[in-house]
Amino acid sequence: MKQKIVPHLWYDDQAKEAAEFYVSAFGRDSKITGITTLHGTPSGEVDTVSFALLDYSFMAISAGPLFKPNPSISFFVQLDSVEEVNRLWSELKKDGEIMMPLDAYPWSERYGRLQDRYGITWQISLGDKKDTGGQYITPCLMFTGDQYGKAEEALHLYTSVFPNSEIEGILRFGKNETPDKEGNVKHAQFKLEKQTFMIMESGHDHPFGFNEAISLIVNCDDQQEIDHFWEKLSAVPESEQCGWIKDEYGVSWQIVPGIMDEMMIKGTREQVDRLTQTFLPMKKLIISELEEAYNQTRG
Repeated sequence: MKQKIVPHLWYDDQAKEAAEFYVSAFGRDSKITGITTLHGTPSGEVDTVSFALLDYSFMAISAGPLFKPNPSISFFVQLDSVEEVNRLWSELKKDGEIMMPLDAYPWSERYGRLQDRYGITWQISLGDKKDTGGQYITPCLMFTGDQYGKAEEALHLYTSVFPNSEIEGILRFGKNETPDKEGNVKHAQFKLEKQTFMIMESGHDHPFGFNEAISLIVNCDDQQEIDHFWEKLSAVPESEQCGWIKDEYGVSWQIVPGIMDEMMIKGTREQVDRLTQTFLPMKKLIISELEEAYNQTRG
């Protein structure tokens, strides 16, 4: 079954290189599933890459130095053996930056946090993937700065917008955990479309916040779904472009037809070029117009 929500990573020009690095680092059940080059975009010629890590789908794009990833969205990796944790940590830390050393912590016997050489943040932990809904990899959103204190509100918004969703548990800050406020969300786990996500917030003075470097693609079945998610999540009109939106917390989403990735991968050069030139001027994507451009025949 196709993953409904897919993390999307923005790179300057390293999307293919980064995807190959991750596939090699994660090893089993990891592969590149498609590479497409788009022509005539505002960033010129750009590569898009679809790949899977431990059977969890990602997409990446090389589209210039407009956005840089930061720890506001990280990826929690739950592995069931010390050997796997140590091996993945060893691979991902190469030319990266260690944020929390690999060690024993109250929540895991073996845990560490790092930024890899491309700026993506990973939390690697020993544990049972049953605790994360059967996923080895779980996106984790950190609310900081102006968004601090809004994590619980976001939890309720997201789970109200997406079907098959629920808040599975909230751990709150206590009285003596300054600078964090008692009652705020220390860690929460929730499901959107049966996929597991995490939310944290931090009152520390972090020099980062949500941006377009890491967005969340929502693969929609039809125009009705596109209209629904667009209406419920888009809160920054000036950010609406090519299916991209920002919600009221600054998190970027891409509301796209589920068939878009397949068309990009399987289409001829002419089909992909027509599709690209059709969606570039759009704000909200219109499936009928995209399909018409893709299926157009010379006449």
